[in-house]
Amino acid sequence: MFTLGDIWTFFLAFFLTLPIVTVVHEAGHVLTARIFGAKIQFAIGTGRTLFHIGPLEVKRMYFMEGWCQYTELKYNKVWVHVLIYLSGSIYNLIVILLINFLIYEGVFPVHIFFYQFVYFSVYFIFFSLFPFRNGEGKPSDGQAILDVIRFGKAEDPID
Repeated sequence: MFTLGDIWTFFLAFFLTLPIVTVVHEAGHVLTARIFGAKIQFAIGTGRTLFHIGPLEVKRMYFMEGWCQYTELKYNKVWVHVLIYLSGSIYNLIVILLINFLIYEGVFPVHIFFYQFVYFSVYFIFFSLFPFRNGEGKPSDGQAILDVIRFGKAEDPID
């Protein structure tokens, strides 16, 4: 049952845990794109930009999504694009498995933070791989993968 005592847990989950899950997801895209020689730009959140750190933009509503844009791949192949779009979810899955292993080994305690982290990570994996376009017409990772495979284009379908 949700009580007033749980309100702080809710706010921590929404304003701390969810953004960390977003950072892990976007880091997957960024690191994989960099492996293949891409120049990247990425953001955490939406709305007005609060600050930049290198290619990272942190937006005013930092808890509400993220995106990664890449250009100039050295290996501009369809499978590379598919791997880049999959890598956010792959990184989320790796961190889920790592957290569960560390809890099992007694390194991490059984704690609501880790439960919420895993929950939000599964949520991210599902909705990033579910093929759809948002209200602005931008594809989810799953839709981008389908577009790249379907149209045989070795280019970023977000552009």
